[in-house]
Amino acid sequence: MLKIGLTGGIASGKSVVASRLAELGAVLVDADALARDVVEPGTPGLARVVEAFGMDMLDDGGRLDRARLGAVVFGNPSQLAVLNGIVHPLVRDAAAGIIAAAPDGAIVVQDIPLLVETGRGSGFHLVLVVDAPDDVRIGRMLEHRGMTAEDATSRMAVQASRADRLAAADVVLDNSGSLADVTAQVERLWAERLVPFAGNVRRGVRAARAGTAVLSAPQVDWPVQAARLGSRIMAAAPDAILAVDHIGSTAVPGLAAKDVIDLQITVSDLNVADRIAPLLAAAGFPVVPGAGFDTPKPMEPDPGQWQKRFHANADPGRPVNLHVRAAGSPGWRYALCFRDWLRSDPAAATLYEDHKRALAEQFAGTGGTRAYAEAKEPWFRDVAWPDMEGWAARTAWAPPSYPS
Repeated sequence: MLKIGLTGGIASGKSVVASRLAELGAVLVDADALARDVVEPGTPGLARVVEAFGMDMLDDGGRLDRARLGAVVFGNPSQLAVLNGIVHPLVRDAAAGIIAAAPDGAIVVQDIPLLVETGRGSGFHLVLVVDAPDDVRIGRMLEHRGMTAEDATSRMAVQASRADRLAAADVVLDNSGSLADVTAQVERLWAERLVPFAGNVRRGVRAARAGTAVLSAPQVDWPVQAARLGSRIMAAAPDAILAVDHIGSTAVPGLAAKDVIDLQITVSDLNVADRIAPLLAAAGFPVVPGAGFDTPKPMEPDPGQWQKRFHANADPGRPVNLHVRAAGSPGWRYALCFRDWLRSDPAAATLYEDHKRALAEQFAGTGGTRAYAEAKEPWFRDVAWPDMEGWAARTAWAPPSYPS
């Protein structure tokens, strides 16, 4: 099952996107619709709302007067918290029932207006944000909802900022244009990313990667993406994972790199790594068979200490490598020290980038990136190792420690 979180600010057009995804075959879980259902007449939810806010919250027909209740809670955080404490658990339970009934391999889209505000992004394989500029959204509220500009601005002010929503997004759907424009984006996303992603998760295989070792210019959002992915991975096995760290070239500001996010998962030992492998696969990161060793560096008498477990993305839209290593192992230490050394020494980072560019040019005509990666290993051993160790000694660098 592929779990997608869908959100967007008021008047962004989220409902249009949700409807089109449902038409394409997604199982839609609409939080707003469920929030209405759980306070219908005769429900425990409505009884609790009346108990908390009084009988005058009902209209003449015994139904919840939403406008009257909204006037009570809008702009009143304590009253809103009371209402949310009643409604949100009921909505979550109802949503869980729909998800449990979804068929194997389904693409489940949860339409959650407050997904960012409630910090729920790590519970999904992807978060989709429907976006439109603030002035466009205000114009829609004035034209289609009969609001005043002041009312529209007030409604927007109590939601997450546009910047916060974009930071939480794996995919941004631009709905500043026509209905046809956003519909076309949804259809491309469905065919090119969501359906293949769901298939890869179902089969437990990584997404295909095409092309050779092409270096990208440094991207300022690589750390943001890594943090978002790290939260998702930690949520997959919070009791077993000690840390998730952004490592490799994309973790070094200003360094050109292949557009692949490398993350190191720290566990107490590799038995734990094997135990959580199915959980990582379900989260979208299946194990890659036959990739369980780092290349040993000099002065290490036991190559067996360089064992790891290697996982990669099932998502065709974001290449990710997961290196699962035991705390204190040589490979674990090397990955962290190498990153910190390059971050602190611009000359070393430049030297490494020049080496990578030369190799990328040398192997440009070969298929894949294996030859490029193997050609880098002597540099790690003969150049990086002694310089990095010298820097670590001079600065008293030490890796993190974890309780045993």
